Amino acid sequence: MYTVLLVDDEKRMLDLLELYLAPKGYRCVKCESGVAAIRYLENNKADLVLLDVMMPEMDGWEMCKQIREFSNVPIIMVTARGETTDVVQGLKIGADDYVTKPFDESELLARIEAVLRRSVGKQAKLEFNGLVWDEAQHKVQYAGHDIFLTPKEFAILGLFLKNPNRVFSREQLIVTLWGYNANTEERTIDSHVKNIREKLRQAGFPIDQFLQTVWGVGYKWGG
Repeated sequence: MYTVLLVDDEKRMLDLLELYLAPKGYRCVKCESGVAAIRYLENNKADLVLLDVMMPEMDGWEMCKQIREFSNVPIIMVTARGETTDVVQGLKIGADDYVTKPFDESELLARIEAVLRRSVGKQAKLEFNGLVWDEAQHKVQYAGHDIFLTPKEFAILGLFLKNPNRVFSREQLIVTLWGYNANTEERTIDSHVKNIREKLRQAGFPIDQFLQTVWGVGYKWGG
């Protein structure tokens, strides 16, 4: 199930979007301000953001720019401002698509599906300083040599690579990988991270420069 973050200062619009999306299998998280949405994204995973432009406190332009400082989550602007200059501005600052109000429900759903397909395709294979994480083949390589990770180690590494500079608490990693009802202990995460470091270090990758411990919180992929 995809999680879609809906951001609009009008509760009625949030409810309408959820009415369209929920029956199609999307999990909707609703935020009535850019500040609340940024806070959510800093601590939770979303697969797509539907973002209104005209909002008080923080408009959609500024929110889009701030999101792009720490996340590559796909963003679709949903707004009444449909002038070409607005569309171009939105795409330049990091939006993936642009839908104007009033919109057709079927068009909105089609655009969401298209953006998510492109996002999955982009994320299927990631490369970082010669380190290759291939989701389709479930393979990690460095300098042409395979690095053998367990499924959980592979998932953790992929999560870090997809979210550079984002700090993950141990609890967030457990929920992401095992689910909300998991009985997994936090030290299990530490053990997986230790194994990832050792395996990549043995392969010659300078892992200690990038996989960083944030004391008292968790871990992040820096650099």
